[in-house]
Amino acid sequence: MTGTSGITTLPALVETGDSQAGSGKTSPAEPPSAMPAHPAHLAERARGDVGAATSANTRRAYASDWKHFAAWCRRQNVLPLPPEPQVVGLYIAACASGTVTREKKPNSVSTIERRLSSLSWNYAQRGHPLNRRDRHIAAVIAGIRNTRAKPPVQKEAVMPQDIIAMLETLDQGSLRGIRDRAMLLVGFAAGLRRSEIVGLDMKKDQTQDGRGWVEILDKGLLVTLRGKTGWREIELGRGSSDATCPTAALEMWLKLAKIAHGPLFRRVTNKGKSVGSDRLNDQEVARLVKRAVLAAGVRGDLTEGERAQKFSGHSLRAGFASPGELDEIQKQFGHASTEMTRKYKHGKDMSRVNLTKGAGL
Repeated sequence: MTGTSGITTLPALVETGDSQAGSGKTSPAEPPSAMPAHPAHLAERARGDVGAATSANTRRAYASDWKHFAAWCRRQNVLPLPPEPQVVGLYIAACASGTVTREKKPNSVSTIERRLSSLSWNYAQRGHPLNRRDRHIAAVIAGIRNTRAKPPVQKEAVMPQDIIAMLETLDQGSLRGIRDRAMLLVGFAAGLRRSEIVGLDMKKDQTQDGRGWVEILDKGLLVTLRGKTGWREIELGRGSSDATCPTAALEMWLKLAKIAHGPLFRRVTNKGKSVGSDRLNDQEVARLVKRAVLAAGVRGDLTEGERAQKFSGHSLRAGFASPGELDEIQKQFGHASTEMTRKYKHGKDMSRVNLTKGAGL
């Protein structure tokens, strides 16, 4: 059926340009001199630019959601293309009622909103914009939000003392334990998202799916990241002790894992004896945090199930923002935000503003 194949990563405009160039035809509105000399090369480069506009995780989710929608369309004997607001409205209603799959498990509001965003993106890539304001869609999604939406679950922060206890549960005699220690310390001290942790490379432009890179300096670590709002730099001074220093932990991991190029954090294979070439999935960060929290007895007043719900990869980022020491540093320099404090004296004197020690490491 038309439109049920994988995601087209380039709008139809560029594909049409390829086709015209291959046949030797030109558009009446465009003189021959306006055609690029190497359309195939430019189209390939454009595909790369489109792919870089979204993260690998986002592209996987978009592909999965389109497949989910296309399968539902087949069962309903309707076509997914061109976009019909009535069909999309019925689809998200089915997601809310749990009638899309045999399991009859209703999707959460956040999942339904993500699926709708995925459909909009997929349709746009195929040159068929979806009007989400159409009443057949807007009325359904508004009703779902009003009847089923719940307040967001706030993940609990891990504090410096929690991180230290979590580190003690890791096997420091194994490659996996050494890697996990570096991930926890760098993620906590830099306040990184889980996708940012696993997205780090050794140097700039070494991989297509990288989110940033690191530079190890005498006084600490410089992390350069590409986020939703652009590029940012984070300086991490060395810690009070090598046992809790993010830079020292990362240095040890890179040395023992023999990593000189590409992704920083990779899978440990061969029963813990070898390091693979593939980047870790960001879900591994969440699993690591949950495992270490349970093993360290963090929030022992809660049941194991409650702790598994309250802690995740985001707990590292939340914990970074919580310590009082960071507030004191911010007030001392009169900055409006801690982001400004991180940029203070960039590349010149990390010891003046050491957020690693300020965070208790």
